[in-house]
Amino acid sequence: MQLITVAGPPSAGKTSVLLKIIEALQEDKLNVGVVKFDCLSTQDQVLYQKKGIEVKIGLSGNLCPDHFFVSNVQDCLAWAQKNNLDMLISESAGLCNRCSPHIRNVMAVCVIDNLSGVNTPRKVGPMLKLADIVIITKGDIVSQAEREVFAFRVKQANPGAMIVHVNGITGQGAREVGQLFKTAQSLERLTDYQLRFSMPAATCSYCLGQTRIGQDFQMGNVRKMDLG
Repeated sequence: MQLITVAGPPSAGKTSVLLKIIEALQEDKLNVGVVKFDCLSTQDQVLYQKKGIEVKIGLSGNLCPDHFFVSNVQDCLAWAQKNNLDMLISESAGLCNRCSPHIRNVMAVCVIDNLSGVNTPRKVGPMLKLADIVIITKGDIVSQAEREVFAFRVKQANPGAMIVHVNGITGQGAREVGQLFKTAQSLERLTDYQLRFSMPAATCSYCLGQTRIGQDFQMGNVRKMDLG
């Protein structure tokens, strides 16, 4: 089966775009499932279920979503195989823009929107810079000049990525992305696969539940600013 990791900043239109892409894949008789990773809550499973798409939800709670993802993705793949899916798409929100949800030799997609600002691509970490495909959304809301400048900034951040414009409302561009998804490498397991980049690191007293502020309460992996 095929696995595709999709990530991007919150409210970039990931779910809307994926619904249109999966709709195109279903027309080609592919059985596609989705695992949605989020932090506190989500209702996106309702949208997928309305389209007859197999979906599972994973909420990381007080854990980093990346750590939650990498601890569960193998089990998600096993679930997809048990349900005889042809393709599994993992969708996660890049809440800190430093997220690293992409796996080597697994097709990686980043969804980012034109409304986030022309400087946003340089602020986004591995989920954009190491993606194979970058989907740009909400292009119908900005001018042609803004679309071109934004796409240029994305190209600067990730020169090797294929950039595709997709409209999550009309579905324009979704079929083209669906054809790209169909070229993803097949796999049976993720054991011994590696992330494309290390995850955000934080092992400190606050990770363990500390709430008090002050140097006396800070232990572990603590980084201080140089304030001169």
